[in-house]
Amino acid sequence: MSNQKQGEEAMVSSFNDTEHEEKEEVSKDESGFRLKSLLWHGGSVYDAWFSCASNQVAQVLLTLPYSFSQMGMLSGIILQIFYGFLGSWTAYLISVLYVEYRSRKEKENVNFKNHVIQWFEVLDGLLGPTWKAVGLAFNCTFLLFGSVIQLIACASNIYYIDDKFDKRTWTYIFGACCATTVFIPSFHNYRIWSFLGLGMTTYTAWYMTIASLVHGQVDGVTHSGPAKAVLYFTGATNILYTFGGHAVTVEIMHAMWKPQRFKYIYLLATLYVFTLTLPSAAATYWAFGDQLLTHSNAFSLLPRTGWRDAAVILMLIHQFITFGFACTPLYFVWEKVIGMHDTKSILLRALCRLPVVIPIWFFAIIFPFFGPINSAVGALLVTFTVYIIPALAHMLTYRSASARQNAVEKPPVFLPSWTAMYVLNAFIVVWVLVVGFGLGGWASMSNFIKQVDTFGLFAKCYQCPPSAAAKHH
Repeated sequence: MSNQKQGEEAMVSSFNDTEHEEKEEVSKDESGFRLKSLLWHGGSVYDAWFSCASNQVAQVLLTLPYSFSQMGMLSGIILQIFYGFLGSWTAYLISVLYVEYRSRKEKENVNFKNHVIQWFEVLDGLLGPTWKAVGLAFNCTFLLFGSVIQLIACASNIYYIDDKFDKRTWTYIFGACCATTVFIPSFHNYRIWSFLGLGMTTYTAWYMTIASLVHGQVDGVTHSGPAKAVLYFTGATNILYTFGGHAVTVEIMHAMWKPQRFKYIYLLATLYVFTLTLPSAAATYWAFGDQLLTHSNAFSLLPRTGWRDAAVILMLIHQFITFGFACTPLYFVWEKVIGMHDTKSILLRALCRLPVVIPIWFFAIIFPFFGPINSAVGALLVTFTVYIIPALAHMLTYRSASARQNAVEKPPVFLPSWTAMYVLNAFIVVWVLVVGFGLGGWASMSNFIKQVDTFGLFAKCYQCPPSAAAKHH
């Protein structure tokens, strides 16, 4: 017990040294620019909470009513709560594994001052190169398509304010705008953006709730969901995707001055996100019912007002922020591949990062299917990246008695037994593999293929009103 205590103290001391180094660097470099330091250099527990809460819900807020129409009100509410807690648990596992990895490396005198630790490196250090390759493949593919979804969402949203251009043209424009995220060095520098981003989603969620209640139910409203299994499981995987935003957990933790404090931050962020997602999805589905089955973006049904236009603009800005959140880990990976990760010049790093944006731009133009692509990404990528791999990695890392005895982080107070942790992790692996990847993959890909057959690839104006769509052809 005393050895464990000494190990923990050594780790905390080592992390604190990093904290002091970073703070000294900030005060040294920014002594004359206190305001810049306040807005630019974030590493506190509060910064991490804002980053998690802001990043967890972006454009998916607009597709949750669509999911409710596919699976019904009761299932929608229950699965949001279920996947919210499941996602919080696997984020906790990721934080435990990060602290374990970093403490082992610190004992080997590895310095991370100019290096951002990423999830695939944690897997490599704890479980070896095969796990590194698997983690890298799933994480990068998920983040790539997560960025694609933000571009599609930008084009879909702006169209409801200005339909002068078709959605494909708006995708070109926003692709160029989002490319400017190459200039944001790391998650340290998202302090003000995370704060503003959460304010934007909060406004949008409560606008959707109040506007739907004020509008009331449309004439002859029907709530037939769940009507088909394929729609039910498509909606379920979109909800699984909603609470699977922690592909960037390790990068957010690494940006903290005291990463060991991260443990419950994601859960607290999720509890706040429930106050946004549950009322907005329920109220919008109550008001519009089955109409949402053919309107995956809730903005398309809400009446045009100044309040709605404000929500659209705020969501556009937030999607730019979320694009940066999803892309920044990809920038880090690319920098490491080409040997530019240690470069201190922001301009040089920005130029090196530009090739990452091009394939994202291209995929957003090929597959502009707002809503269905969320479910496909949720079923095929989020299932493994966010749920299955962390649960399996935790089980394998602590499979031996010595690993459990020397673990930096012991089981939490609410689940104090290693056996109970193993049972819970095994349940997550089986559930997500069967329901999320298996049934969800079948349903979401069936729905996705149907969209391709209906609208074609490179669709100019996905789910535009018929008159508007004709105008753009």
